[in-house]
Amino acid sequence: MNGTAAEFEWTFGYPAESVWSAPGRINLIGEHTDYNDGFVLPMALDHSLAVAAARRDDGTVRLRSRQEPGATDVAVDELEPGSVTGWAGYPAGAIWALLRCGHRVGGLDLLVDSTIPTGAGLSSSAALTCATALATLHLYGIDTDRRSIARAAQHAEGEFVGMPCGILDQSAVLLAERGHALFMDTRSLQTEQVPVDLAEHGLALLTIDTRAPHRLVGGEYAERRRCCEQAARTLGVPALREIDAARLPETLDALDDDRTRRRVRHVVTENERVLRTVELLRAGKLRDVGPLLTASHVSLRDDYEVSVAEVDTAVDAALEAGALGARITGGGFGGCVIALVDEHRASACTEAVRAAYHRNGFTPPETFTVTPAAGARREA
Repeated sequence: MNGTAAEFEWTFGYPAESVWSAPGRINLIGEHTDYNDGFVLPMALDHSLAVAAARRDDGTVRLRSRQEPGATDVAVDELEPGSVTGWAGYPAGAIWALLRCGHRVGGLDLLVDSTIPTGAGLSSSAALTCATALATLHLYGIDTDRRSIARAAQHAEGEFVGMPCGILDQSAVLLAERGHALFMDTRSLQTEQVPVDLAEHGLALLTIDTRAPHRLVGGEYAERRRCCEQAARTLGVPALREIDAARLPETLDALDDDRTRRRVRHVVTENERVLRTVELLRAGKLRDVGPLLTASHVSLRDDYEVSVAEVDTAVDAALEAGALGARITGGGFGGCVIALVDEHRASACTEAVRAAYHRNGFTPPETFTVTPAAGARREA
């Protein structure tokens, strides 16, 4: 991250006081469960984002990025939802959220530098809000716990930017540990670090950036959240987390329309898949996780309807080439696919996906393997 600090000095004309990095994330399983008080199982990536920052004494926030064009200057006391748009809305929103929490923070110069693929569903936005929050709190001498920071970062995305996300992404960015997936109960915010040693089992987690644009600030994500919240009210429960999987058929009968029934069925069965996956990981049965990944994709494709043609093509090609399981990861409508593969089959699966894309006239995908990485940290 030395280049980030050097770029900060070149951009602003003086040295940065601090540099913080935050990783992207892959969600192993547990999609669209977090805003339903359910269970999730993400892990951090080696792809990361850095924020170099320094304080200003005039109450101004100046935001710059090495990857994104444009410059944003805004007064701290003028920050409010809608006041800053585009990529700069995320760091601006993080500062706004800290102020709303009662933290006394002021002006900043801030430079962003990222290796997280944008638009791929790897939570570059959560990395940006969390890294900004950590840098800001550090510079202003404020000590608070990371779960509180995660909640503030979630509010930044939900209320400042307008993306009504759950707490999954921010928690993974801040709390993940190397070599582990983060099992989280999003109601209690209790977490457990679950070992994921792919190499020990001769496995690889192949990640396929489908190159289908991943844009969630639009209405599709919000519509699904509203549908779930309305279903919970109809069923008389605080959240769909409360639905007993054993009583799912009769619960679904109490709902009026098929679309709502399918949304509810996904959330309830996805929670069960997360719990089963955690059991298997604890027992060291990583290979047995594959069918659960595929079942998750089928549910996201058919019941939650968040998949697209490029994603389904990647999943089908990987499975046909011998993947143990594959699914869309992230909120959907594009982004990445993960495939659990025998280590020696990773290249064959990659080539199979590329060939399927070529046949369908899609933009060639990017592929890479991932291992669980550490969460956000100070670099300088």
